[in-house]
Amino acid sequence: MYVREGSGMKSILRFLKWSHWALIAVMAVFISLQVWLDLEIPGYMTRITILLNSGGTADEILAEGISMIGCSIGSVICSVAAGGFAAYVASEFAKILRRKQFTKVQSFSPEEMSRFDIYSLITRSTNDVTQVQLAVARTSQLVVKVPVMVYIALSKVATGSWEWTEVTAIGIIAIVIVQIFALGYVIPRYRRVQKFTDGMNRTVRESLSGVRVIRAFNADDYQNAKADKANDELTENNLFASRLLAFTRPFNGVVQNILTVAIYLLGAEIILASATYEDALTVFSNMIVFSSYVLYVVSSFILLAHVAMGLPRALVSARRINEVINTDIRVLNGDRKDSEDTDVCISFKDVSFAYPDSKGDTLTDITFDVRRGETVAIIGQTGSGKTSLINLIPRMFDATGGTVTIDGIDAKDYDLDFLRSKIGFATQKPVLFSGTAGFNIGYGCEDCTEDRLWESARVACIDTFLKSKDGMSTKIEQMGANLSGGQKQRLSIARAVCKKPEIYIFDDTFSALDFKTDVNVRRNLRKETSGSTIIIVSQRIGTIADADRIIVLSDGRIVGNGKHDELLRTCEIYREMAKIQGCMEVSS
Repeated sequence: MYVREGSGMKSILRFLKWSHWALIAVMAVFISLQVWLDLEIPGYMTRITILLNSGGTADEILAEGISMIGCSIGSVICSVAAGGFAAYVASEFAKILRRKQFTKVQSFSPEEMSRFDIYSLITRSTNDVTQVQLAVARTSQLVVKVPVMVYIALSKVATGSWEWTEVTAIGIIAIVIVQIFALGYVIPRYRRVQKFTDGMNRTVRESLSGVRVIRAFNADDYQNAKADKANDELTENNLFASRLLAFTRPFNGVVQNILTVAIYLLGAEIILASATYEDALTVFSNMIVFSSYVLYVVSSFILLAHVAMGLPRALVSARRINEVINTDIRVLNGDRKDSEDTDVCISFKDVSFAYPDSKGDTLTDITFDVRRGETVAIIGQTGSGKTSLINLIPRMFDATGGTVTIDGIDAKDYDLDFLRSKIGFATQKPVLFSGTAGFNIGYGCEDCTEDRLWESARVACIDTFLKSKDGMSTKIEQMGANLSGGQKQRLSIARAVCKKPEIYIFDDTFSALDFKTDVNVRRNLRKETSGSTIIIVSQRIGTIADADRIIVLSDGRIVGNGKHDELLRTCEIYREMAKIQGCMEVSS
């Protein structure tokens, strides 16, 4: 996989804008202020305790209480503000990452798409982005909160009795050891979560899209077992991590409670050993404050452990997101946005092509010209390279050898948008989008009118069907799930016609049509596309027999080039195909 360097969290943080960093800085101020206010509250509790036991006035106690309440309210306000800033930045960051991924994937050629599993791309755009979003929202607060809290709380704890400090150190060491042990087992599991999620998505999508085949072959039990296996792998992985976390949380709580009890027991001994009532009162007040600070210190280490546990999964997600965003595009955009009016519209000269990681060439030494306004058909056995050849024209792939020129200019020099605006492409497998028939026919044609939509539908012989439904408002489900194969192909043809391009490419888009409809569509196309350059790929000789020229492919090489009558005499492969299809008649 061709991915540029820089594939971690640090790499994707570059997508944060300066305004986001400014909000993070403001959030850090609010968090620091919140921690300071939280840690001031025990001090007020100490002074109130001393005032209550030393005969302080009601006004003095009320003043300390109001100040403590003010700190609590201020802490809540700071916490809400910091959380709001963190959530906003995280949401905006997720929005940017989704847009970056979608934009990048839209620029992928089939070569780049082949490097990724489609189910993995879906997971990367959804679940992985969510993991990074949650990590940013939580971590951005904790990376500020934990150090500040630890620093202030430890400085307070260090001023207490050495016995209390010693007990606290033992408790913290116990928590750290358990957390390190848990992390050693949990982090590898978290790293595998996304892989198992991809597998679950793959299984569910296959089951939904292949439901007819599953029913036809009574393979429900097999699919259920496959889904159960993927589900069990994901569940087992998550349960293992959850069980460890479920152990660490009560353990941390037990340590906190033991520390509190130990501090009170030691405090009781110190109080009993005090010489005066005032000394005992001071020790008691300090003990209350110290136990509060200890809870803050322990909580800080627990929060730090939670960050360490959640971050690995986010880092894995960040790496997967970067793999998409940083993928090098092999079909590079040119800068030519004009073309020449040449007699030869399309020219292949010594063209060879091999798919990535393929051991041999799919196309070898392909040389032919297509003159402007000419209709050229390409025929050959399955796997002969017909679709691979025509994919080189709109630069779905680039030739690995030789030159493909459009209007006398190397196709690689063209701006991709300009080049593809010249071409109307009806693909081998019709791709229809959820929406209306009008939306699908006019897809990519911004200035399309209602009359133009209907004229395109008439040419493709799909107008009668649409009129029997809701016209151009007829609902089309994703991938045309509510249409027959022939209806999908005719909508695809209508979409290419509606564009009114200079070059038409029909990649076996007549295969699902009955012979009568095939004849009618081709007759309409002949009239509608008069003067345009047309390339037709077909398995039916009857569909292409009247083409100006027919190119016969076999094993990626041209073995025949001429008119129907000529090929019947000179090309053995073409003659065999014509014989099998009953198309041996020579045109008059």
